[in-house]
Amino acid sequence: MAHTTARWLAEGPRVGIRPFTLEDGEEFTARVRESKGLHQPWLFPPDTAEAYAAYAGRLIDDPAKAGFLVCEKTGGDIAGFININNIVHGAFQCGALGYGAFAHAAGRGLMKEGLNLVVDHAFGPMGLHRLEINVQPGNAASIGLARSCGFRLEGYSPQMLYVAGAWRDHERWALTTEMRRSGRPGPPCAGGTDGR
Repeated sequence: MAHTTARWLAEGPRVGIRPFTLEDGEEFTARVRESKGLHQPWLFPPDTAEAYAAYAGRLIDDPAKAGFLVCEKTGGDIAGFININNIVHGAFQCGALGYGAFAHAAGRGLMKEGLNLVVDHAFGPMGLHRLEINVQPGNAASIGLARSCGFRLEGYSPQMLYVAGAWRDHERWALTTEMRRSGRPGPPCAGGTDGR
């Protein structure tokens, strides 16, 4: 696939992160179609040119959102995506993360490297203090990624988000700049280790 050459916002040994562009639509939607078995029932990213243009446009234009493509440095293939949504500044300085790996890159550690780059970018140049991840309890891969990057389970919210035609329960995970600097999650939340 043709790859957009762009300067990385941040890079690690195997991946770099860069903003979404409208020109990424063909590769992104092809990767989404290849990855339906991996994504569903948890995630429904755009799989048509029209849907991608609207999705990427929101990530590009909306100041309360920031979208990042995680790309392999060798070859430039898009390995996955990470979005920061609901960005609030002022006293809160927080955003909510959403992410997905593509099937060809799953299980290779590329998204862990990419998520760590996005976290550093969010806590550095973007000036955020807190990042949150809301994950459906059965999504073991997403929970594993959050945990491996130092996020702490903070709670459980029944019927939190409307996904695939129903209100779904979600676990709430979070990371702050202080937790990141210390290199370990904060103290367990009240109510036990499962957050309920």
